[in-house]
Amino acid sequence: MMPASFSVEFKAYLLSLEHERQVSAHTVQGYQRDLSKLQDFIEQQNTGGYETLSPAIARQFPARLHASGLGGKSIQRALSAARGFYQFLIESGKASNNPFIEVRAPRAQKKLPDTLNVDEIEQLLSAMPENALGKRDKAIIELIYSAGMRLSELTGVNVIDATRATDMISVTGKGKKQRLVPVGRKAKEAIKDWLSIRSSLANANEAGLFVSQRGTRISARTIQARLEYWSRRSGLNRKLHPHMLRHSFASHILESSGDLRAVQELLGHANISTTQIYTHLDFQHLAQVYDKAHPRARKR
Repeated sequence: MMPASFSVEFKAYLLSLEHERQVSAHTVQGYQRDLSKLQDFIEQQNTGGYETLSPAIARQFPARLHASGLGGKSIQRALSAARGFYQFLIESGKASNNPFIEVRAPRAQKKLPDTLNVDEIEQLLSAMPENALGKRDKAIIELIYSAGMRLSELTGVNVIDATRATDMISVTGKGKKQRLVPVGRKAKEAIKDWLSIRSSLANANEAGLFVSQRGTRISARTIQARLEYWSRRSGLNRKLHPHMLRHSFASHILESSGDLRAVQELLGHANISTTQIYTHLDFQHLAQVYDKAHPRARKR
């Protein structure tokens, strides 16, 4: 639900995102939070409202967010929402220019994603019992690691997608874009084992591949909780989350192949700059090998 304080224009923009651009509910909620910050900023300027906001005043917006403790990535997202809002106003004939078009956020420090190595993946999977929940969770982990799926993509997979005689599964990614992801041998075996006992948990008409103990499509929160459980149970003692398995998939593929474009396609990244974070992981691994192996680098 949108805040009652939101102006008609802010509400109209959010509705256009939801119905015309068909962005996800999660993304709309993020835009709503960012636009709340923008509305507060505009009201504090006493400049006559959004129609009269100048580029000079707009440049103060990221500075104000930074002073409030927001990080670079969050500020970039808020500026993206502001630019999108003003573009919507221009297209609607309610503004003549976009004051945020040249405004940039402070450069965000890139944090390398956490990954599991191959031995840790094996340690995690070998700890799972052969009961219904164990088979389900093993199939979930194998599929994320095999295909590099996002969590939302995994929860959206249906039984019919996994039972086709193919080594690929069609998933719906960001922006409702469809792509094919690979299903390796181990993942196919784990899914087959799960499907053999899925009916013991699933409701009769449930289409989702993975279900909860209530028999309905499994939720993202349940998967996150199960991964944390299996991390403790297997002795990894790491804060395991689904995206860590996606990161592991990407870094292991890149480390073996060196093919950044292929990894971009497999992950469903629209821009290769998003994928390039994994080159840092690869170079980090190479640096460790070098430090251990090179005669002039080894510590005595």
